[in-house]
Amino acid sequence: MQLVEVSTPAQAREFLEFPPRVIYANDPNYIRPLDQDVSSVFDPAKNKLFRNGECTRWLLLDNTGNTIGRVAAFINREAAFPSEPDTALAESEGESKSFSTKGIFRKIGGMGFFECINDQAAANLLLDACRDWLATRGIEGMDGPVNFGDRDKWWGLLTDNFGSPIYGAAYNPEYYVQLLHNYGFQTFYKQVTFFRPIEGELHPSIAKRADRIAQDPRYSFRYMRRQEWRRYAADFREVYNKAWVKHGVKPMSEEASIKLMKSMLDILDEKLVWFGYYDDKPVSFFISLPEINEILRHFNGKLGWWQKVQFKYHQLRNTVKTMFGVVFGVVPEHQRKGVEAAMIHASSQIIQKPGGVPYTHTVMNWIGDFNPKMMALVQLLGASPWREHQTLRYYFDRNHEFKRHPIID
Repeated sequence: MQLVEVSTPAQAREFLEFPPRVIYANDPNYIRPLDQDVSSVFDPAKNKLFRNGECTRWLLLDNTGNTIGRVAAFINREAAFPSEPDTALAESEGESKSFSTKGIFRKIGGMGFFECINDQAAANLLLDACRDWLATRGIEGMDGPVNFGDRDKWWGLLTDNFGSPIYGAAYNPEYYVQLLHNYGFQTFYKQVTFFRPIEGELHPSIAKRADRIAQDPRYSFRYMRRQEWRRYAADFREVYNKAWVKHGVKPMSEEASIKLMKSMLDILDEKLVWFGYYDDKPVSFFISLPEINEILRHFNGKLGWWQKVQFKYHQLRNTVKTMFGVVFGVVPEHQRKGVEAAMIHASSQIIQKPGGVPYTHTVMNWIGDFNPKMMALVQLLGASPWREHQTLRYYFDRNHEFKRHPIID
């Protein structure tokens, strides 16, 4: 077997073509990711992590020159070599102390885009390449399979419910679980996706909490208006930075929030994007999107002009019947007051109204088992665990103490 570092356009094309041609050729549940989405991860002009990071990828060939595996290794130096010390962060008044997540990624690199035939020796060669490349750069462990980018795409190893993936979700054969665990990877945290039919009443406690918030006229909740998308981009950024930065997440810039909201305009449904306000200042958001893989499954990874015409046709025909929750946030000073319940209750008045939306069910994606409060909330909504991914960790020093991701407050 021979490892080849990807360095030519032909090799980059093979990196895309190998999985559907070999690994998933007979898998009816497989939906090929858009080529442009995968390629942009490895394009320094499109991936901001290259500003303070590094990435490489390999193909694994058998003795006849046929591709039998691929993988990528990468470093986000801002996370791997943080400037701030590992300390517990004292939160704002009225909040409990919360463990800083920055330290748990110190000297940790990433392994991702792993695809391999069912052969442990082949898998070991790919993973050894990642380990050795990272080790020479001062890294002491690797998480995987993960993305050289945001967690909303290709993050984690699919371990339960191997049905068709939702857009951006990692998908893999069941035998990958054994290949990675045999190598020595351990479960760092689990990511649970929940499922719920649109129909069905919410838990009575949701309405009770919402009624409590309704007594205060300073609160208001509304769904997004597309023509005002720049205003909502600013509102999203304000809530996001207050709600998530305390957990070690990098603050979102104005440029990034505009880019994010603009990228969703072609696919979003206004009635699925909700914001909460207090004295007209943003305090919460809940963003869901149509599950576009129900359309993209027909495109074989391509999104040229003809696919875009087909995509628009499917949108007009309301082909998509699934909505999926993308992100949820409440600013710290309005947490534990029922704001999340009030926002969910307000959205349900539109989404559950007969003829209100064309969707029949919803999935709530990427809820980490290190966030038990969010896990409890979605189950209170009547959602059930539906699919599981796991983010794994491997320390190069095999005597290094292993700890799971800490529970966040």
